[in-house]
Amino acid sequence: MSTHKSALSTPRQRLIELLQRLNFGRVENLHVRAGEPVFDPPPATVREHKFAGENGPRPEAGRPDVVLKAQHLDLMALLDAIGNGTVTVLAVKHGLPFSAEVPG
Repeated sequence: MSTHKSALSTPRQRLIELLQRLNFGRVENLHVRAGEPVFDPPPATVREHKFAGENGPRPEAGRPDVVLKAQHLDLMALLDAIGNGTVTVLAVKHGLPFSAEVPG
């Protein structure tokens, strides 16, 4: 059985959509409360511009639901593990979480 974006909480869905719109780059200072991403204040985003490459949002960014990939599930597990804290840097490649920097 696969997990779909629609099965996630609204803040987690919003995070997936943010990554899909960003496509390549990073999210900085993403606050996490009770395992949920917080958007007030909003995290900073830095878009990576790839010359002669993909620079727009992912095609799935406009879809109301998608099947989550292993990287999404790993990110959700990381949010659960953090509980209350901050993801200092969340690197994004091809609209997917690629790596995360967390304090400590």
